[in-house]
Amino acid sequence: MTTISVPQPTGAPQPGPTPSGGRPAAPRARAISWQGVRTITVLELRQRVRSTRWKVALIAWFCLVGLVMLLLSGAVASTGDAEGGRWIFGLILLFVLGLGLLVAPTLSSTAINGDRNAGTLAILQVTLLSPADIAVGKLLAGWTAALAFLAVSLPFLIWAALLGGTDVLGFFRSLIVLALLLAVVCAIGLGFSALTAKTAGSSVLTYVAVASLTVISLVLFALSIPTVTVRNQPTQVFHVPDANWQDTNPTCEWERVDRDQVHTERTWWLLGINPFVVLADAGPAVPSTDDWNVGPLEAIRSAVQLARHGAQDRVDECYGEAGTGEGLGLAQPSQAPIWPWGLATNLLLGGLSMWVAIRRLSVPYRKLPTGTRVA
Repeated sequence: MTTISVPQPTGAPQPGPTPSGGRPAAPRARAISWQGVRTITVLELRQRVRSTRWKVALIAWFCLVGLVMLLLSGAVASTGDAEGGRWIFGLILLFVLGLGLLVAPTLSSTAINGDRNAGTLAILQVTLLSPADIAVGKLLAGWTAALAFLAVSLPFLIWAALLGGTDVLGFFRSLIVLALLLAVVCAIGLGFSALTAKTAGSSVLTYVAVASLTVISLVLFALSIPTVTVRNQPTQVFHVPDANWQDTNPTCEWERVDRDQVHTERTWWLLGINPFVVLADAGPAVPSTDDWNVGPLEAIRSAVQLARHGAQDRVDECYGEAGTGEGLGLAQPSQAPIWPWGLATNLLLGGLSMWVAIRRLSVPYRKLPTGTRVA
């Protein structure tokens, strides 16, 4: 009798060896193939393209970003500030990130439990597609949808960059960091979608996670100030002593004083993981003729660098006609970039979320929540 062998699909994970029980082993949870990922991504994107709400959302996004751009341009033009373009670019960039953090959770937080409730997830799990294929494919689909919103914003971002004199390298670095932050949010939503049975629960948890990175991190930093404040710490201050203020030409002197010192160098990392801080620090640094006239990106960057510098034992407070403390060899805030560390932390959170999603997609299930639909 002639034996006919059926070849396996290209790129599909090969079934494992048959155990002694007679059943073939399930594909490895970490096995991944480009063909499997592409299949899931295409299926997800086709469903989105067919939806009318998807097109309405893109049009609404375009109109909203355009309206904010026009309002900012009018406000800056009314002030007559020659360097107002940096404010337009910085605010538009942060505004697009804020909108993206609101929209991205909706693109992935129901991707797994929504299919499970509809009975379509089991159909994918019984094929040669591995859990990694399904999870990564859904992540790429959600991220592609988020990048579509970013692409709609590109005309206004380019316009703002030209007004602000932004360099090309800094502009593209900002876009790449912004795109990666959106990918992190999509991954977090996918992880919660795999953990929870209800779509409403996964959406709420995703928004809570986004709020924790953006708003709650700022609140925790502010609340931690009393815990890192040292009362009556001896400090060497270079300033005009009170006894010399009556002099015609007061001079600065070193004086030992006891004052409260806030050691923010211990808690600055709460700011470093904030997506807005990451994007602001990665943004372009536009030179200015006025040290006080800085844009929003520069202001955020300087504030976080000062927080990382923290309290010092030797302080220069010699200003005005009394002179300055230049040449005293005092420690200055580090100018090292913060965004690589903050972005790496966010990517780590996204990676952990993807690991959870892959583990939860592995079959056979060990335990399912009550009322969960399998097929």
